Amino acid sequence: MGERIGLEVSLAVSEAAKLARPDVIAAYPITPQTHIVEELSQMVADGDLDAEYIMVESEHSAMSACCGAAATGARTFTATASQGLALMHEILFIASGLRLPIVMVVANRALSAPLSIWGDHSDVMSERDAGWIQLFAETGQEAFDLTVMAFKIAEDKRVLLPVEVNIDGFTLSHVVEPIEIESQADIDAFLPTYEPQVILDPEKPVTIGPVGFPELYTEIKKQQNEALIGSYPVILEVWDEFTQKFGRTYRPVESYRTEGAEVLLNMAGAISGTARVAIDTMRDEGRKVGMIRTRLWRPYPFDDIRAAVKGVKAVAVVDRALSFGGPGGPMCSELRSALYPLDEKPVVTGYVAGLGGRDVTIENFYEMVEDTEEVLKSGQTQVYKMIGVRE
Repeated sequence: MGERIGLEVSLAVSEAAKLARPDVIAAYPITPQTHIVEELSQMVADGDLDAEYIMVESEHSAMSACCGAAATGARTFTATASQGLALMHEILFIASGLRLPIVMVVANRALSAPLSIWGDHSDVMSERDAGWIQLFAETGQEAFDLTVMAFKIAEDKRVLLPVEVNIDGFTLSHVVEPIEIESQADIDAFLPTYEPQVILDPEKPVTIGPVGFPELYTEIKKQQNEALIGSYPVILEVWDEFTQKFGRTYRPVESYRTEGAEVLLNMAGAISGTARVAIDTMRDEGRKVGMIRTRLWRPYPFDDIRAAVKGVKAVAVVDRALSFGGPGGPMCSELRSALYPLDEKPVVTGYVAGLGGRDVTIENFYEMVEDTEEVLKSGQTQVYKMIGVRE
């Protein structure tokens, strides 16, 4: 068992990154991510972490430096948020296309304009197709654990893909929670030394990322996609090994009070905690409501989602991002797509809530459930609703 302490979640992520023994950290500060890399820079400066810390001039440069470091065989870490992630956009595709096992934590924050420093999922959803493995944490303990496991997943010879761990800005990143910080010896036993397969080495020169002519590009992208899909069993394997060693369990889709439920709420991230309280209250009132929480976003867990919703009447999907000009939110679109092939499937309702850091309250969850129940009764078609909009 690790040492259980009260710690700001951003600093817990820093501790997780430190325990993973990264060789290189390249980063640029941005709210609400700054505490993570600020703490890591202090660890390096104090001699508590033997790593090269590269202070760059922008997030674009940070991800570029990470790609260079990872290509030479270094275990590499960074963190960012919002506009910083957007500025990395060009290089995110290079990291995944070159199969570089970089680990990045994103303190999710709304994208401008208008300028907002508060949390939602518009940043990660804008990068959902960048070819990265993408995970969502609900709690500080999950943020710590998933960061450690991200290195083991990314560096597995069967994977070799970058991994992004998402934590909600401020509502998770800046709160203090009780967190078990595992010992260096236990993390070393769980996370082996990284052994790169192909590296940039002046003594043995190779070409990485040459021009992809039309005769080759399609096959390369197909191979990359198959690698991302193929990471799924490795992710489960790493999570199972983590459970055996540390006792905490992780699955692609987490269920809460789904037994006998007729309506399920589906979401990702820290608002799941509020949803639990709402569900407990509704259950006490006799309502058959439960929750499924999406932890693994890419690769999308199709079979897990289908199994989780089997037998229910409706699923209310709560997105914290808006797909402009589309059918509401990205998570709702994905779930509808996952269920499309099924002969018998639940009604899916979509809700966009919590944009720009607006609170998602117990009353909001009541509203979503009641609206979904009304859709079931009336048989009407519902595309999506925005929750909490002032009139």
